[in-house]
Parts: sequence; C-alpha cells; structure tokens
Amino acid sequence: MDYNDIYNNYNLDDSFDKIIEDSEKELREIFEKHEAISEFNQAKVLSAFNKNALQTSDFNSSTGYGYADTGRDTIENIFSSIFKAEDSLVRPSIVSGTHALSIVLFSLLNYGDKLLSITDDPYDTMQQVIGIAGNKKGTLLEKGILYDKLDLNDDGSIKYEEIKDKIDDKTKVILIQRSTGYSQRRAFTIEEIKKAIDEIRISNKDVIIFIDNCYGEFTEDKEPIEVGADIIAGSLIKNLGGGIAVTGGYITGKSDLIEYCSNTLTAPGIGKDEGLSFGTNRLVAEGLYFAPHVVKESIKVALLFASVFTKLGYEVTPSLEDPRSDIILAIKLEDPDKLKTFCKSIQEACTVDSTFIPEPYPMPGYEDPVIMAAGGFVEGATSELSADGPLREPYMAYLQGGLNYYHGKLALKIVLNRLKNNNLI
Repeated sequence: MDYNDIYNNYNLDDSFDKIIEDSEKELREIFEKHEAISEFNQAKVLSAFNKNALQTSDFNSSTGYGYADTGRDTIENIFSSIFKAEDSLVRPSIVSGTHALSIVLFSLLNYGDKLLSITDDPYDTMQQVIGIAGNKKGTLLEKGILYDKLDLNDDGSIKYEEIKDKIDDKTKVILIQRSTGYSQRRAFTIEEIKKAIDEIRISNKDVIIFIDNCYGEFTEDKEPIEVGADIIAGSLIKNLGGGIAVTGGYITGKSDLIEYCSNTLTAPGIGKDEGLSFGTNRLVAEGLYFAPHVVKESIKVALLFASVFTKLGYEVTPSLEDPRSDIILAIKLEDPDKLKTFCKSIQEACTVDSTFIPEPYPMPGYEDPVIMAAGGFVEGATSELSADGPLREPYMAYLQGGLNYYHGKLALKIVLNRLKNNNLI
C-alpha cells in the first residue's frame, strides 16, 4: 500500500518510520496483555447490560422532573453492576470529573471534619475546590473543613507506613488520587490502592475512603470498590464515555454515601428521584459499550509514544517497565518550545479543529498558563486524542486518549516531524 499521498497531505517524511516500526514489534507482548484486559472488561459491560435488562425504551427522553426517566435509573444500575457498588449517581448535570469529586467532598464533609489526601496534594482543579490554591469563594476551607496531606516518597510511591500517623479523630474522608494529574509520578495500581486501604482500615475502620478514579477506569481488570474503597467518582467524557458520551459524570459506592451526594446534587427529599437525563441515555450506554475497547486503544497509543520517545532519550512516565493504571503518558520535554510544538502537532492531528493553533492561556482552575491541544467529536473529551501541559518546569507534555491506535500512530509521525523541522529533536 502506498501512503505517500496521505503523508504528503501532512508534509511528512520517513525519518522516523524505522524507529516506530521497531517499537511496534517490541510492544506486541504488552499490547496482547492490554487486549486481554479489554476483553475481560468488555464482557463485564455486556453482562451489566444483560443483568439490568437495558431496553430500547430506556433511550426515550422525558420532561419536567424526570419521574418517567426510567433509562436514567437503568444506566445507574448498570454502573453499580460494573463497579460492584451498592448504588450510583450518573447524570449529565455533573459537568466534569472535578464537579463529581467536589460533590462527594461537599456532601460527606461538615464543619470541623478533616479531609486527608494520602497521595500528596490532588490535581490543580481540586486544589481550588479545597482552597489551598487560588482565591475562590465557597471552598472547603472557607466552610470550616480541615485539610491535611501525606507527601509521597521520592519515587512517587505512597508512604504506607506513615498513613496511621496522619489519621486522627477529625479525619472523616481519605482521598486517593489514582491518576498522575499534572505530577511526575505514574498512576497507582489497584494493588497499590488496596495496600493503602488495608493500612487505613488497621487504624480506622469507619473513615470514608474516596478514590478519584478519573482516567483509570477499565485500565485493569478490577476497580477500587472491589478492593475496599467506599466511594469513587469520575467523568463520562474520559474513559467511560468511549468518545461518544457528550457530557456527564458518575459517583458510585455505598448507598448511604450516594444518598448524601444525590441530596447535594438536587435537594434533600428529592435526591435521585428527579433530574432529567436530557435524552443522553443512549449516548451514555453506547459510550460505555465502546469504553473497554477505546481505553485499550488509548493505552496502545501511549505505549507507542513512550517507546519512541524513550528511544530518543526522553524520560516518560510511566516507563515501559511500569504497570499502567491510567491512560495518561507524561513526557518530560524540559523546554517550553518543545512543549508548545508537541501540543500544536497533536492539534494538527486532531479530527476536529485541526487548523487551530493552541497557545498557552490562563485556564479556570489552574495556577499556571496551560497549553491544550484537543479537537474531537466531543469537546474536551480526553478519551479522544489530546495533549496538554502547564507552562512550568520541567515542561511535561501529558498525552491522553486516542479512539483508535492508527490515529495515534499518525499523530506520533506528525509530532516527530514538526519537532525535527523546528530543530528541536
């Protein structure tokens, strides 16, 4: 097959074809491992659809209060089955992963209670929810909720032996952020999360263990509730949306905790009983159906980038030897021009808005200007190919998503050619 016409459209040469081909050969065994995980999770989703009798009528749209929105209830039951949870809250009115996490914290913490993060400070946007960054109104700290954190070891691992020393009689919720965020560590595996949960339970059997599950869903064959977490939350336009869900977030876990969250989202006395799905049930279900496959494709894209950039002398997180528990790849570029070129090249490779040129810009919820490359069928869907990074040392590019591997491979060729053309590689 002759790809020259296609490559000419992107002004590509073959300078990096050999290194990409070599990487693909070396990655076959790792790819097969993630194929197996994807197959398992696909069966899990299909079983949940069957168990909860998903029907065509569940895709009908309702009006008003949403009392007749049976599809909404079916979707939430499906989520509970997949995550082995007692109950779930899955709504388009949850606007993002940060919103889902915020709902949990404001629902479960009261004046004088303490939130303890044992995976260092959380992601930038959550720091503003807590009140340890920015100057926003209505933060947890402003409402008299206490906050403490446990730093990570130098290698990015959890200080398991020090968890007990951080828990006191005011500690009500312990937060574990599964994914890397804008840090330089890899995501925590389900096994590592279980080890942390076991340590917590030795000290306090009643504290609420809350997992920020964003970017981690379906990357392994288990989820955090299966190893003892009480409640987890995330976004539907990341892993679980499969590039199809147009908005929304989820919270799933113990039924009494979900009741608190639903009462915060709507009102006490209303809870989960009201709230339209606005005709999104089919898109949520279809996105969930595709999600195990899309997550696997995203991981394969990340692995290919990781292999090639490692060969070119760059530090990547996670490394090829590390276990994977989210879809994000961090590449340490150590140069603002490289970071800008990387993101602009990803934007050029996007399916939508490929002619846009991203520039660093102050973003809501972030302390530093951020350059973001994203152009997909769903705006902001990080299950689709995207990349971003804050303009701060060491100038990390965070690659996410990829609905299919071949798109990611083409994007890699574009990135490498643009870096080469700008004498940056």
